[in-house]
Amino acid sequence: MTITDKHIIDTYSKLFEGLNPLTKIELIEKLTKSLKKEKKLKESEFLKSFGAFDSDKTADELIKEIRESRKFRNKDLKF
Repeated sequence: MTITDKHIIDTYSKLFEGLNPLTKIELIEKLTKSLKKEKKLKESEFLKSFGAFDSDKTADELIKEIRESRKFRNKDLKF
């Protein structure tokens, strides 16, 4: 945790001191929900990345195309 993060937390905690207990509980619930939502978003974005490559070509056609596009140079190395 950075110094800035600690300062932000201290500032917010001072603001929360004036709130009644029910309001504090509601705030805790909302913070908890936002953390859960954030985790789900990260997981879903990660899972969405699977299968992102879309092609009508078969795997064999793709392999053949990749192999045919390779270019090699013959270069004599002198030691």
